[in-house]
Amino acid sequence: MADSALFQRAELPRPNFSEADATSLLSDMYGFNGPIRELGSQQDRNYLIDTGPERFVLKICRAEYAGDELEAQNEAMRHLAQCGLDLRVPELIPALTGEEILSVKVNGEDCRARVLTYLDGEPLTRHKHLAPDVVAAFGDVAAAVALGLRDFSHPGLERNLQWDLRRAGPVALHLLKSVTDHKRRDQIAKAMILAVKHIQPLAASLRIQPIHHDITDDNVVSRRNANGRLVPDGVIDFGDILNGWLVADLAVTCTALLHHADGDPFYILPAVTAFHERYPLTKEELMALWPLIVARSGVLVASTEQQLAIDPDNEYVIGNAAHEREMFEVATSAPFSLMETAILKAAGFELTGPELVFAHPLLPGITPDQMRLTDLSVTSPDLVRDNWADQEIDWKLLARAAAETGIASTRYGEYRLSYTRTLSATAPATFALHIDICLPAATEAVAPFDATIIRDGHHLILSSQNVSLHLDGIDCGLDDGTAVNAGDSIGVVAGAAGGIGGLRVQLCRDPDLVPPLFAKPHQSEVWRKICPSPSLMLGVGVDAPDLQSEALLVRRQKSFAKPQKNYYAEPPQIERGWKEHMFDVQGRSYLDMVNNVTILGHGHPKLAAAAGRQWAMLNTNSRFHYAAVAEFSDRLAALAPDGLDIVFLVNSGSEAVDLALRLAWAHSGHRNIVSLLEAYHGWTVASDAVSTSIADNPRALETRPVWVHPVLSPNTYRGKFRGDNATEGYVTAVEEKLAEIGESGQGLAGFIAESVYGNAGGIPLPAGYLQQVYASIRKRGGLCIADEVQVGYGRLGHHFWGFEQQGVVPDIITTAKGMGNGQPLGAVITRRDIADSLEKEGYFFSSSGGSPVSCVVGMTVLDIMADEKLQQNARDVGDHLKRRLEALGQRFPLVGAVHGMGLYLGLEFVRDRETLEPATDETANICVRLLDLGVIMQPTGDHLNVLKIKPPLCFTAESADFFADMLEKVLSEGW
Repeated sequence: MADSALFQRAELPRPNFSEADATSLLSDMYGFNGPIRELGSQQDRNYLIDTGPERFVLKICRAEYAGDELEAQNEAMRHLAQCGLDLRVPELIPALTGEEILSVKVNGEDCRARVLTYLDGEPLTRHKHLAPDVVAAFGDVAAAVALGLRDFSHPGLERNLQWDLRRAGPVALHLLKSVTDHKRRDQIAKAMILAVKHIQPLAASLRIQPIHHDITDDNVVSRRNANGRLVPDGVIDFGDILNGWLVADLAVTCTALLHHADGDPFYILPAVTAFHERYPLTKEELMALWPLIVARSGVLVASTEQQLAIDPDNEYVIGNAAHEREMFEVATSAPFSLMETAILKAAGFELTGPELVFAHPLLPGITPDQMRLTDLSVTSPDLVRDNWADQEIDWKLLARAAAETGIASTRYGEYRLSYTRTLSATAPATFALHIDICLPAATEAVAPFDATIIRDGHHLILSSQNVSLHLDGIDCGLDDGTAVNAGDSIGVVAGAAGGIGGLRVQLCRDPDLVPPLFAKPHQSEVWRKICPSPSLMLGVGVDAPDLQSEALLVRRQKSFAKPQKNYYAEPPQIERGWKEHMFDVQGRSYLDMVNNVTILGHGHPKLAAAAGRQWAMLNTNSRFHYAAVAEFSDRLAALAPDGLDIVFLVNSGSEAVDLALRLAWAHSGHRNIVSLLEAYHGWTVASDAVSTSIADNPRALETRPVWVHPVLSPNTYRGKFRGDNATEGYVTAVEEKLAEIGESGQGLAGFIAESVYGNAGGIPLPAGYLQQVYASIRKRGGLCIADEVQVGYGRLGHHFWGFEQQGVVPDIITTAKGMGNGQPLGAVITRRDIADSLEKEGYFFSSSGGSPVSCVVGMTVLDIMADEKLQQNARDVGDHLKRRLEALGQRFPLVGAVHGMGLYLGLEFVRDRETLEPATDETANICVRLLDLGVIMQPTGDHLNVLKIKPPLCFTAESADFFADMLEKVLSEGW
């Protein structure tokens, strides 16, 4: 077919074929009747009919598409169905006459009609975000289809289509006439020229075979697995099948992925890896892949402009236009050399370029012992408090080092903390691809290799065939285009005579590329192949040490007890925190939504200073007489209700609960404790005994000692009794348990419960519940223990203690967590008569409980909470965040409820708001996606379907909005 015929076909509008025409044809020729709707297409008409038991698709194309082309599509579907692939493909349905392809004339137009089975499932295009494993599965589907078609043949495969990437150049040239936006037309033209330039030298080595050529997110159907993840398992629309370049099939798939990529071209790499694993590609094919992706995206955008010009009401084309523009923008945002290297790496090829030879050092007057390297990493001791947020901090620290030693340099390959960005959905570019050197002005610089001088303002480039050297800060008297030999002087370091000058140095293997100074962490390995270290060229080692995150995780798993779990299957290595933010070693910032231990926030300078001062003076045990233990005990007692004026100091919440139980036993003379089901109180033998959370202990209900008597958890959302009138039912459950204990002739020691149902995400107890339960417990001689470890200490905002919400006063309060802002610190607060009961069992001693350092830390925490009004902040910001989350609940059915108050909130996910089926797998996947977006969050609750929101109390409204925005993004785009 000549190009003129190709272009004429490309300009065809859809057939003039209505729903009424489709209804008539399906009834008359196929005997199908039922509701019908159009599915949309670029140049065809597709209609879905639901006959009741089954659904089918009627496909109408213009007669310009030859019969053998349609027969090739039909035979290809049959062929794939018989290949034994684990893939669904449509099945052809013959007409009542037995014909598979009907020639019909409608509204004066000759058309061809076919009916296929409809594949149930979700097209991937409906989901903005596709997880890496779904992207990989997408690539695997493309490979499976290509492999299945490898031995297929048919005369109808020799086609001349505008989508054939072998013709991308002339097709784009023709289509550009329809692009009326001059800026966009120029962008497409430039991209196509570069793409074709890269493809042409490789074209002869690219394999040709039958290819589907349209494995896109529109044409891959998926179903959800048991974990709630999409699994691509079906392929539709064989309308573009032809004999073409094998790698073009993958290029089409990867191009379609780019509108899911959030601007990241590396997003396609799991698909490349998966395709290559199933159907290995040659190095030349992989080198051609990115240029083909660019070409495909350019043709798509130009074709859409043309199609809208001839068929302006085509909703399918209108709907895809934004996606296609996004594909083009991402495809043209990345250098060809970067993506070629990334693709080869993803396919397992060794990334070795030509050996770089430097005949002379750039700075011949500098020796290794003169150079001082400046640490600007996440763990740098020179980065304190938030000075890393100062945009000039790197230069300030470098200049300070140079002033002390004469010559100082930053480090190549270092992840710089100063380039982090808090509250960012994407990881910032923190990996240094260059170095900056502070050294005496007028220091001579020479050409390390034969090169041509390129002047760009103050920027100087030494360009050769294999590498270019980019320099800033050189006074160079050479003209643009001057050829220099290795060892020739190229100038001197700029700066005032006798002063210090600054020199920026960067190498790049791609002479046509102006490289960035920094790379994103996930792209750093590839970028460092393109922009290698200047150490060899300088004759001085300027590289930062390699990170050891994976090796450290292996060491942790080898020597650190397995039951002490870590967050995430692939955890970031967190080494720094500031306020509500945490930072990994690559400079990625995360919003900390789970750390109720650090109540003040991370890295508080006043707390660090106070702890440091006390460590330098004294740290011992509480049997010694020192001021801090008396002062801190007084302050804790003052925070408790009247009558609770005796304090025990311990190291954790588990110890506090353990001691509280011992006090109840000693005071009552009995052992029996009533507790709540689904509660968690700690890990010691006693605190674990009263914990029945199956999330923390799957065998919790089987292993309770006889003295523990669990009762129904007063969960008013998913418990036995729900809503506003649930109190009576739950109180009755306690009364029945108490009666059971009484009938056995045993006495009662006490009752323990969180004042707010923390394990389930902060569900308030039913109104009046504790008042009635406490009265019943005390009537039988028991003590009432309020476990405030998670929910107390100002976190609720509206109350300092959780029990205040219920209008009760317990006999014993246990508290810990935020008391020490990370320092091991817990307390039991009770009455004197209860505390004295322990004397008959002997004295109580904790080696480090109530130590001077712990007490000073505890008092400083209280000071800062008061000075910075953190309880009020918890109330105000918590209320704001809860409103934001409740608004999400109005939009997304997955949100079953928003529990809690202040900065102790619970977001519960359910698959069905009537049955309350827990969305356990979805919650886990949401947490992984949130981590990608810069939010640390973990599932909790017995069903692991609750996001327990408990950030530091310095949490700002801006951070609350960022969290809500990211959660909205996940719920709307998928996970």
